[in-house]
Amino acid sequence: MQFTVTSLPGDGIGPEVTSQAICVLEEVVTGFGHDLDLDEKEIGGVALEKFGDPLPASTIQACLASHAVLLGAVGSPAFDHNPRELRPEAGLLRLRQELGAFANLRPAVFYPALAACSPLRPEIVKGTDILIVRELLGGLYFGEPRSIDGTPGARSAVNTMRYSEPEIERIARVAFQLARTRRRRLLSVDKSNVLECSRLWREVVTRVASDFSDVQLSHMYVDSAAMSLVLKPAQFDVILTENMFGDILSDQAGGIVGALGLLASASIGGPVGLYEPVHGSAPDIAGQNIANPLGAILSVALMLRHTFHLPKEAECVEAGVISTLMGGFRTRDLARPGERTVSTEEMGAQITEFVRLAAHASARAAS
Repeated sequence: MQFTVTSLPGDGIGPEVTSQAICVLEEVVTGFGHDLDLDEKEIGGVALEKFGDPLPASTIQACLASHAVLLGAVGSPAFDHNPRELRPEAGLLRLRQELGAFANLRPAVFYPALAACSPLRPEIVKGTDILIVRELLGGLYFGEPRSIDGTPGARSAVNTMRYSEPEIERIARVAFQLARTRRRRLLSVDKSNVLECSRLWREVVTRVASDFSDVQLSHMYVDSAAMSLVLKPAQFDVILTENMFGDILSDQAGGIVGALGLLASASIGGPVGLYEPVHGSAPDIAGQNIANPLGAILSVALMLRHTFHLPKEAECVEAGVISTLMGGFRTRDLARPGERTVSTEEMGAQITEFVRLAAHASARAAS
């Protein structure tokens, strides 16, 4: 298979973790007999510095010409006082719109080797395997009107939460279809006792459920869901929710399983998939070779599964992550006091070597 991928390393630790993810991807391509056409472009703060735009036209063109986009991170304190449209994060929001990526998939999986990293007792977090399906192009993050008006000391701010029936239905269908590939349980999270948007959300999701009689649907208010995630995380399978609720709950799920650095994401639904770790740009540790690359590497696994439809290759990458963790390799964010830590590059090299050996073994078995 021919892979055409655009890499957007971005800001902060983005280039460090992305380089390790690309090493793993290149090993998959070589080991399993595929071809890779890789292009690198700018986004976020580095694009602002170079082009004065957080998402230059050349970046958009390259992304739309690709099968998939691998993104590192965006964000830099240097641009905190810029207008909203000239902040690094504005480039990411625009990119999601350009790609039509309305469905954000965020898995949160508990790894027994990292039991000590979770703030929860092992018997509570054991078996946690959650897929959060977050609507990505609607709600408060994109709704209009939005403004801050008035004179200092008397200003008021407005954001608009807005959802249409077609927007809700299309994300619901993605979630139900994914639930069919897992344990066939779907929880829709809303705030329908307060918000009109949530009342429409619940109505539409319930209607769509009639086309998926093999999936068990339940509903929960977002505050109750947040509490239940901490009390009984292993009871959840697929969680469907809107943009802001999904943003919050997926970070909470990262804390439950041990660290945000473990979380990958896939933004799909349009012609080109966008894959990125959930963590931010972490400028305080950028350039020190200590960042956790697992979220970026697991994002490659999601790319292999959802864009290229190569489950064997995806499972190989995931197995490499599990094997490396079981072998005791820890970046600083995953290590307990007194444990030896490895660098970003060392962690990536271990997984790359696992993929190389696994692909070689698979080729031998096939012959």
